[in-house]
Amino acid sequence: MTVRAQGFLGAEGRRGGVPGMLRRIGAVQLDTISVLARSHELVAYARLGPVPRDRIERAYWNPRAPAAFEYWSHAACVLPIEEWPYYAFRRRAVRSRGRRWHTVHERTCAEVLARLRAEGPLTATQLGGAKGGGPWWDWSETKIAVEWMLDVGDVICVRRDGWRRVYDLPERVLPGDLYGQDPPDSECLAHLAGVAARALGVATRADLVDYQRLNHLTDTVTPRPAKRAEESALAAGLTPVAIGGPGGTAVPAWADPEALALAQSAPRGRHRSVLLSPFDSLIWDRKRTLRMFGFEHSLEAYVPKPKRVHGYFAMPLLAGGRLVGRVDPVRRGKTLVARQLSVDTAAAVEPMARALREAADWVGCSSVELGQVSPAQLASHLAAALA
Repeated sequence: MTVRAQGFLGAEGRRGGVPGMLRRIGAVQLDTISVLARSHELVAYARLGPVPRDRIERAYWNPRAPAAFEYWSHAACVLPIEEWPYYAFRRRAVRSRGRRWHTVHERTCAEVLARLRAEGPLTATQLGGAKGGGPWWDWSETKIAVEWMLDVGDVICVRRDGWRRVYDLPERVLPGDLYGQDPPDSECLAHLAGVAARALGVATRADLVDYQRLNHLTDTVTPRPAKRAEESALAAGLTPVAIGGPGGTAVPAWADPEALALAQSAPRGRHRSVLLSPFDSLIWDRKRTLRMFGFEHSLEAYVPKPKRVHGYFAMPLLAGGRLVGRVDPVRRGKTLVARQLSVDTAAAVEPMARALREAADWVGCSSVELGQVSPAQLASHLAAALA
């Protein structure tokens, strides 16, 4: 049910292109790391196939008719533009705290707003610079102000210029029917619980909360998070179910009614065999990934190199609805190098070879080079499959 809900099973996962995918899974996480491509591009590629990367970018950041905005969900995410009203609960929670990381100066906020009103959308650099002159994490007063205003909804980001946020005024870019909406916290949480359930198919209470971090920054407005999660699930019209737990136990969970109906009536459909970004919403919840797939995965980019087990940016292989291997890739000229690769069984060799070749073609590489393969006895089989 989750693989189908996430768009990896059957033709319905490709309907609507990038905007349809974004609405289907609710949020696409952003990250600065770029190996084959940036993570938000990899998420679209994993579901839609080799869509040109510039087309993916244009679909996310359409300056003429914004279809998405950037805000805090599971992390910093691209979100469907129609979801703007339902993050009001988080904007209110941040504002009630008065700060997030830095002290904010009202005078600077007023200056930033005046510039945006007079000059149109601007990056932090255009507003006066993002750096404060100290260590790399030291923000300028302008950057602190504009990020604060992004958090509380006084400004919005509906596109990026390269990797730089472009800040604008909500009243200038949001459709009028969205800009005027200000739903209460209960309505926001119920709506987003429904979004999470549709994206996951079936989920425990913890899964529903984690998907968009519904307990993050909300302790002042959302007491009793466990109780509120259940209330939100009921208000969203989700179906109470039980899923199998350890030792045959039954674990309480919630299912999207449409996902239940599809599980009973829809044809099975064809599975994607593809490499996943470590930030893909199918696997970004590591506990759920281990529970569902029996697959333990972590991002090792920030782990010292001698302590890495699977590599800098290990990408899991999804094949036949299972996670059956992983590879740490890098591009060197026109060659995709699989620096470190592992497969669970010999049956995963052919899907791994197909996934590597497709990924190489997508990013403009003409060849694939194998590094360390585990288990080693499958290296020649994998090389033959690639050839």
